[in-house]
Amino acid sequence: MCLAFPLKIVSIDGKQAVAELKGVQKTIRIDFIKDIRIDDYVLVHAGFAIEKIDKNISIETWGLLKEMDNV
Repeated sequence: MCLAFPLKIVSIDGKQAVAELKGVQKTIRIDFIKDIRIDDYVLVHAGFAIEKIDKNISIETWGLLKEMDNV
């Protein structure tokens, strides 16, 4: 099973970006995403942003992941 996590872009440097969730930051690659900007939300898999998503989808996804963790 492959799983992608929604993260928020906080800085961009060329084809790399720093993305975060709840203060935890990770350097990711953004090669596959056009027109990416700071404060965008992306799905990240294996260190690569694979899709830009809406903030509300990000919040909903984290809620579902948290719910699964509590089962």
